[in-house]
Amino acid sequence: MNGTGTRRTQAERDATTVEIGYALLTGALQAGVAFALLGMPVLYDRVTGVAADRLLAAAGAVAAVVFLVRVVRVLTRFRQRDPDA
Repeated sequence: MNGTGTRRTQAERDATTVEIGYALLTGALQAGVAFALLGMPVLYDRVTGVAADRLLAAAGAVAAVVFLVRVVRVLTRFRQRDPDA
């Protein structure tokens, strides 16, 4: 049901599904790029040992934040554009 108490149409459900998929896909892509950019020094052996472990941990944390921010931002904008969702 939407905000007015009526059932959603198939088109509305499909639009929501597509938007969720878009948010997850673009979030994953952006998180992957962030992780790759921050982890690049480890890949090229510019950083080794404990520093490499910490850099990869930081890259993972940043990637997780980037993913969450992207997903929330896309879905929030969709909800504002379609208040019945």
